Amino acid sequence: MAGAVDVAQCKNKNLSNGTERKACCAGKGPGYASPLKAMSGTRETLLYVTCIYHGTEIEKPDYLATVDVDPSSPTYSKVIHRLPVTHVGDELHHFGWNACSSCHTDPSAVRRFLVLPSLVSSRIYVVDTATNPRAPSLHKVVEPTDIEEKTGLAYPHTSHCLASGEIMLSCLGDKDGNAEGSGFLLLDSDFNVKGRWEKPGHSPQFGYDFWYQPRHETMISTSWGAPAAFTKGFNLEDVKDGLYGRHLFVYSWPGGELKQTLDLGSTGLLPLEIRFLHDPTKDIGYVGCALSSNMVRFFKTADGTWNHEVVISVPPLKVKNWILPEMPGLITDFLISLDDRFLYFVNWLHGDVRQYNIEDPAKPVLSGQVWVGGLLQKGSDVVYVTEDGKELQFDVPPIKGNRLRGGPQMIQLSLDGKRLYVTNSLFSAWDRQFYGLDLVKKGSHMLQIDVDTARGGLTVNPNFFVDFGAEPDGPSLAHEMRYPGGDCTSDIWI
Repeated sequence: MAGAVDVAQCKNKNLSNGTERKACCAGKGPGYASPLKAMSGTRETLLYVTCIYHGTEIEKPDYLATVDVDPSSPTYSKVIHRLPVTHVGDELHHFGWNACSSCHTDPSAVRRFLVLPSLVSSRIYVVDTATNPRAPSLHKVVEPTDIEEKTGLAYPHTSHCLASGEIMLSCLGDKDGNAEGSGFLLLDSDFNVKGRWEKPGHSPQFGYDFWYQPRHETMISTSWGAPAAFTKGFNLEDVKDGLYGRHLFVYSWPGGELKQTLDLGSTGLLPLEIRFLHDPTKDIGYVGCALSSNMVRFFKTADGTWNHEVVISVPPLKVKNWILPEMPGLITDFLISLDDRFLYFVNWLHGDVRQYNIEDPAKPVLSGQVWVGGLLQKGSDVVYVTEDGKELQFDVPPIKGNRLRGGPQMIQLSLDGKRLYVTNSLFSAWDRQFYGLDLVKKGSHMLQIDVDTARGGLTVNPNFFVDFGAEPDGPSLAHEMRYPGGDCTSDIWI
């Protein structure tokens, strides 16, 4: 596994804004020198979680929760702090850091601020976690009017720090919810709006997630759908009408030129999360295609272009008492362990979490699976029908006496790869549509799954259950998670 860029390369490294950061190897910056070094980092004791009231009947601001995940602590698996944001109706979603391991060789960089985009309001909150990690505080608010006036962008989603100190965010449309207005927002190191990252005329057709791989001079982004469509809930007719994506967009890095568009076709409907392998020398990655319920591997070819293939398929299940005769798994999140050995993903509707060995990236092998919710668990009205006509449901044991609500949605892996944390809210409008009042009225929860990193295997921890249904202001919907020291879905090595 490659480590940090060497001193000769680093001193005159060209950055995404066209400038140079000289002598950036003078000392240690944030994160770790390599993914393998990160695996031996400090065990997590805190988790930050975005919690949503937008889309519920509680007229309160969303908030950032701090959860104690130290098993030796008297407040283990409890929410120990809540930081409400300033407005009602934001829908906090994915969030990232102002600095990560891409800045490891820069001693002036500090992983201090979390950048929290609001998917619905387009407001961006900047949170200080360094002053008091157990009780973060609000540092700055970037207003949607400032973003729209300077860039025309709205509906920010994924946030990644750059080695230049800038922050880059994918935006899913314009202020009216049109997907044609999507693109990439740049904030400077003080979180002021700088402009767009991509060159004029090189915006994607749809926006969602992205990941950059500097040693291959490439950034690849994915496509969810038009905000005007997905914010109202999911409608299959919107897919037929072209309001949802099925493409990957390949950009030059750091140039911002759209070099190639990969059409994933019917096997790649709604490509959401995208991850390269962590080893920065590798030109391989995966994307989870939600509606098709396929994991697609993408890779560079001999002529320097990019290609793709389906490497894992989750067949839809024949069901009764549901809106359709067949139910897709709906792969909504996945991640890769820091040693690039295991890939994990969730099926939000079916209700299972899976582990695959990807030591041969083209031939993943299922090595672990647990059921932690879903529409097909025992006690649900929905049943699936086997090929021989039997009606079955999955056994989902309660945790600490609590029946599991919703389905597994966001996941986060410990640095050492031995603990997988799971929340169950996707997006408030979709939560209500697919899981109804059971999830929205009773709120989310967080689980922890123990991982066998030697032979493979997953086991639910029976002693860990964070109940967001018992929050002081009422049940909330818990979404993405971050550790103060970084993690395998926010850190990028260069």
